[in-house]
Amino acid sequence: MVVPHLSALEVFVVASVALLLVPGPAVLYVVAQSAEHGRRAGLASVTGIHVGTVVHIVAATVGLSALIVASATAFTTVKLVGAGYLIYVGLRKLFERDIPLRVREEGTERRLFAQGVVVNVLNPKTALFFLAFLPQFVDPSRGATWSQVLVLGVLFMLLGFMTDSVYALTAGTIAGALRRRRRAFRYGSGAIFVGLGLVAALTKRN
Repeated sequence: MVVPHLSALEVFVVASVALLLVPGPAVLYVVAQSAEHGRRAGLASVTGIHVGTVVHIVAATVGLSALIVASATAFTTVKLVGAGYLIYVGLRKLFERDIPLRVREEGTERRLFAQGVVVNVLNPKTALFFLAFLPQFVDPSRGATWSQVLVLGVLFMLLGFMTDSVYALTAGTIAGALRRRRRAFRYGSGAIFVGLGLVAALTKRN
């Protein structure tokens, strides 16, 4: 397997960490889940998000991401489905009844894992990011550009998993001391989901 040059990998790691440390939609999603449900649920969300990232890595490697971005219809369809899902989850949180914490937490981690996968797979901004960012570190003269894209994608996913996990653990720890305010956390996370959905709906291909 052909991998990027070591110097390119070093720059890629520095640039990726700098980007990942800036809170974006994925971080807001993780923080909201950790604050409402705790650290383990937050880590489940992180795992789901980056399983979804694997789908984008494979798509970028075989060129499907380029097809989605090039096709206005395909891009718009993925964008609106993803935005609609986020808004649906947000509204459900805002209007659901308060139920006992013990009942609420049953199966939460599995549900949030699956939700994280869906949220990231249906996020066209991830496809756009990979197409714009990864090629900058690929050296065609080394051959097998697909394997270089694959290596860079997997490396970015692992770095993202680590930084997002730090956010999840931090948010879950802080929220643990304020767990009595579950209703405020629920409303706050619901509003974040609706906001993320609106942002996703306004995403442009350029």
